[in-house]
Amino acid sequence: MITTKNRVDDLRETLRHIATLDPPPLEVIITADGCEDRTEEMVRSEMPDALLIVNEVGRGSVASRATMMERAKGDLVLALDDDSYPEQNNCLASLANLFEQKQSLAIATFPQRTDEYPESLEQDDFGKLRPIRTFPNSGACLRVSTYRSLAGFEPMFFHMYEEPDYALQCIANDWEVLFFPEVSIRHHWTPNQRSELRNHHRHARNEFWSTLMRCPFPQALGFIAWRTFAQARFALSRGPSWALREPVWWWQALKGMRQALRRRRPVTWAGYKKWLAMPDG
Repeated sequence: MITTKNRVDDLRETLRHIATLDPPPLEVIITADGCEDRTEEMVRSEMPDALLIVNEVGRGSVASRATMMERAKGDLVLALDDDSYPEQNNCLASLANLFEQKQSLAIATFPQRTDEYPESLEQDDFGKLRPIRTFPNSGACLRVSTYRSLAGFEPMFFHMYEEPDYALQCIANDWEVLFFPEVSIRHHWTPNQRSELRNHHRHARNEFWSTLMRCPFPQALGFIAWRTFAQARFALSRGPSWALREPVWWWQALKGMRQALRRRRPVTWAGYKKWLAMPDG
């Protein structure tokens, strides 16, 4: 599954790589989320058998992925960005075998060779199979039946933080999230449609909402205070212009508090601690 917005050339390149996978996927699901370029026309031309979902008004990458996870026919979904694709043509067979062997596996995530971190482009050793507490939707395989048994991706996030929030749900419910280095992702990481400051605000806001939704009380209050402080410290490290704009996400988070509390589905404190104890990478 891929969600895209106004990056038709990057998506075209990704689809060309997907078309070489052997065995091929059962289906390819693409969401054009408020696209104003020729994305829809290109997909119908380059991959006419794909399930194309068109959001005339952008709903955000998180809601788009939530919809695709609900519509998927198979029990394994390979999540990609419009500028990322697997480097191994036989990756689908490898993933099917991994999930067959590990019946408690909910998410497998992979190393990425990305232009965002040029040193990764020449990296060969990514370590061993190991547990991890989050994953990127630019390169992960998800078990659909597990996803549908949990709250899943939170649409009110719009963009960012759905991955640690969903990994938390999995780990707290005794599902595994594993780093699987036998598959690797080439992520071109296109800067188009990206703003580092805006993404910081979204990440911080969504982390705040996730804590309200998943962390039991009263522990949630302490985590909210700590995470707000940590995000402010990070913003200050980026300079005065970032620090002055930090209240932007505070206001957004407060406006969404009532909705977040209505959507609250907390895990146990033992489950939350289990997620916290997992390594980041």
